[in-house]
Amino acid sequence: MKFNLFLFFFIFLSKFIMAAEKSADPNLIHKNLRCLVCQGQSISDSNSDFAQTIKLVVKDLIEEGKTEEEIYTFMTDKYGDWIVFKPQFNLQNSLLWILPYIALIFGGFFIFSFLKKRQ
Repeated sequence: MKFNLFLFFFIFLSKFIMAAEKSADPNLIHKNLRCLVCQGQSISDSNSDFAQTIKLVVKDLIEEGKTEEEIYTFMTDKYGDWIVFKPQFNLQNSLLWILPYIALIFGGFFIFSFLKKRQ
């Protein structure tokens, strides 16, 4: 029983250690950053000078040991939330994240009440 418990904790802790040591994937980061020159393309799809510069900046940040989230934070601090295809949830953009769910709930309620009155 003690051995099984030890084995469980060993596997559990090794997963956390492996996740912490996992370096940021530059290709994934390049696909999640928007080229500000090309308007809608990721920097991995763009051949503009801006995209090439951002790719070099991402490479330097990865070599410094920055995580993916730290790189996205650095880019949004420098260029704004628009550079990231999936911006983080914060107070400034909370309405944009919550509004579709609110519309879905009210729409469902409206349709339900309309169908109930119709019967």
